Amino acid sequence: MDPMTTLSPILKQATPVVVDHALGSWIYGTDGRSYLDFTTGIGVTSTGHCHPRVVAAAQEQVGKIVHAQYTTVMHKPLLELTDKLGNYLPAGLDSVFYATTGAEAVEAAVRLARMATDRPNIIAFHGGFHGRTVAAASLTTAGTRFRSGFAPLMSGVHIAPFPYAYRYGWDVDTAVDFALRELDHILQTVSSPSDTAAFLIEPALGDGGYLPTPPCFLDGLRERATAHGIALVIDEVQAGVGRTGKFWGHQHSNATPDILITAKGIASGFPISAIAASTETMSKAWPGSQGGTYGGNAVSAAAAVATLDVIEDEQLVENARERGEQLAAGLRELKEQYPRIGDVRGLGLMQGVEFTAADGTPDGAAALAVQQAGVDEDLLLLTCGGYGNVVRVIPALTVTPDEIDQGLARFGAALKAGLH
Repeated sequence: MDPMTTLSPILKQATPVVVDHALGSWIYGTDGRSYLDFTTGIGVTSTGHCHPRVVAAAQEQVGKIVHAQYTTVMHKPLLELTDKLGNYLPAGLDSVFYATTGAEAVEAAVRLARMATDRPNIIAFHGGFHGRTVAAASLTTAGTRFRSGFAPLMSGVHIAPFPYAYRYGWDVDTAVDFALRELDHILQTVSSPSDTAAFLIEPALGDGGYLPTPPCFLDGLRERATAHGIALVIDEVQAGVGRTGKFWGHQHSNATPDILITAKGIASGFPISAIAASTETMSKAWPGSQGGTYGGNAVSAAAAVATLDVIEDEQLVENARERGEQLAAGLRELKEQYPRIGDVRGLGLMQGVEFTAADGTPDGAAALAVQQAGVDEDLLLLTCGGYGNVVRVIPALTVTPDEIDQGLARFGAALKAGLH
């Protein structure tokens, strides 16, 4: 008998669910059960599963052309997407390069920053997640599993403290003052401004623990970047496209990026990513340094156009803000009932629940137990954080008040079962 081919044994599913079909906030398993999906493919299915307008746009495009390699021939969906993105991009960021994955876009942003400044070093921040490819993993400190075992990593990377107030046991202002002071120390002792091409940061940590970046910290980075001619690169892969209750996560601050990175929710599940910069900055990329076989795929671009239309027409950024307030209030109530919940935080529909043992150490076992108990309650959740002790709650931007209430009730039942 011929041996059976299987997926890599290293690929571990967070849940045992095998999907038959999905719609909106719901995944319907081959087991006949209906699961409330608060994972959204790790924040990807922004308009919910299989939104009819996104499906229709993709279906129509498949019948026209699937793959129009965009440095060979141009296709209409990419031109339309570029035009629509201009309605949302920060002022001055009027030039876009498309790729396929978030990590690919991160690497394109780093390459551009180094070429545009003619400087070698990148300063990233503790807890950031920027991807799994070698350069992106070199910039990632959300957990050793993303960066260990395949050294050497990319050189020219320096990691600065992130103002993680809960971990330090400080208030936010104290944490921000500390982190900015340490950044200044790095610029004085490790990577001089004249050697520093970019600061790279997420407006809310993703895999690093669903921790909002304090607005005053982003403002402090912007001030230093402007003073020293350093590019501020904001990785909006997970926090962007309405997830935080504003279209871009950095809009909770006054800071604007020199280079913006987007992916995930931009196309409701179809793979496409992009970086945006000023035409002046983008023009400093060396000829031939940008490209890729699948970048800006026609079907993905059509889905992205439809996604932006749905987000605008259905006022999903506002819905993310309102439903996020409802979700956060419910999670805070549950925190009062369960002492092992050390912290609840988030922006919009990007909420994190951090579990802490009685001695104050991270409690990854509790987070995993609650996440797994959620499956028994027909609620799909994920964990994150360097210690795996944060449960992240990521509903679709289309989530309804009733679905939030259902999710909170099921999460409460998972807490009761997982922390018994």
